[in-house]
Amino acid sequence: MGLTLIRKSAGRRPKKNPKIALVLAGGAVTGGAFKVGGIAALEDYFVDRGLCDLDTYVGLSAGALLAVPLAGGVRPDAMMRVLEGTSDEFDQLRPIDFYLPNLAEFVERPARFALDMFGYLPGIGYEFMRGLPGLPEAAGASFRRFLGDASYSNFEALATRVIQHTAPTRTLPSASDSIPTGLFDNSPLERWLRRNLDRLSMPNDFAAFQRKLGVELYLSACNLDTAERVIFGGNEGSELTIAQAVQASTALPLFYKPARLNGIDYVDGGVRHTANIDVAIEKGADLVICYNPFRPFLNNVDPATASSTGSGHGGRHLADRGAKLVANQAFRTLLHSRLELGIQRYLADDSFEGDIVLLEPNEEDASFFAINPLAFWRRSEAMQRGFESVNATVDEHFTELAELFGRYGLEMSRPVARRRAQRLRKEHGWSAPRARRKPPAQASPLRAVGT
Repeated sequence: MGLTLIRKSAGRRPKKNPKIALVLAGGAVTGGAFKVGGIAALEDYFVDRGLCDLDTYVGLSAGALLAVPLAGGVRPDAMMRVLEGTSDEFDQLRPIDFYLPNLAEFVERPARFALDMFGYLPGIGYEFMRGLPGLPEAAGASFRRFLGDASYSNFEALATRVIQHTAPTRTLPSASDSIPTGLFDNSPLERWLRRNLDRLSMPNDFAAFQRKLGVELYLSACNLDTAERVIFGGNEGSELTIAQAVQASTALPLFYKPARLNGIDYVDGGVRHTANIDVAIEKGADLVICYNPFRPFLNNVDPATASSTGSGHGGRHLADRGAKLVANQAFRTLLHSRLELGIQRYLADDSFEGDIVLLEPNEEDASFFAINPLAFWRRSEAMQRGFESVNATVDEHFTELAELFGRYGLEMSRPVARRRAQRLRKEHGWSAPRARRKPPAQASPLRAVGT
């Protein structure tokens, strides 16, 4: 697990009532499941106050879908049962909730193109015939120049004049307009969340949600037409319900069609930001716990021997395994580089005097990297990997994290975490990970910056 601590409160007295925020980045299906397992592992270490007892929750994309129940008091272990279909509180998430085909556009757009072409062809024939009587007058001078001097320049001028006079005025229908805007429709996610909020008697309105539960909830999406980030929240004047905001935030471009809500087209919040740490800071958070499941994979290949270390790919370059892994690596690199730039910005922000805990997967976790982010059927595997990676990392860096979280009233305990982890593994049928002795040089990386 990758762990980064940004310590800007060091040397200062702890605030009396510090504000704590949980920020959940995107991750698609398996990245979301990875986060569920990870936050369950982190929750196990807290004694009295857990991840459902914080002040502010910020989510985008898959993180938005998880932030809502967490803010509503649904514990991470209960969310694990939701993903596995064994929850008594939530309706089961089904493949059709993620993979509803965008049939309407697949039918309507090609049909509209065919209809436009059907009207276009007779129309241009009529316009061509109508322009023929005036052609001698329009192109006569160019024709006589060409007869006198049959050069290419005179031929080009003649051809241009003929085309200008006989060309149709109507625009050729664009074949690209007939391509659907997405393979699937994510509106079932809105309906699923709306049903379950009602089932748990939770408000589907941001302001009412904040008043009833006493927590702040912020979700983000991207306005497709303006390319601007949109923040939905109780004090943001949101016109969307919570379930609609989740639909807007999870509309991954090309995979899902844009979510058109109240006349505005929204796409995935990750298009603009990898995580919304800045939102949590602007809302007054003193401690930000951020979980980002996507980071580039470190595929250490030795060109001389064609052997790789830590990759598990048999010494092969990522490109040797096809376009899917190339796109996966490029996508993760783009998201992570933006997050790194944000981290540098928070370090340089003199107005922020709090701390940030950033959790990410291990950069050499080949098994998680190989999981298709959109593979619903591998959610349990991703959830287990997220749980074990966070559990191991927090245990390894327990002293640093216990001191940091203790400053904000979050007490941690190793024995409690081990008992809870044992019980959870038994519930889900997971075998305990093998104990490994690693030399200090191979310990999980901890970046402590800004101390």
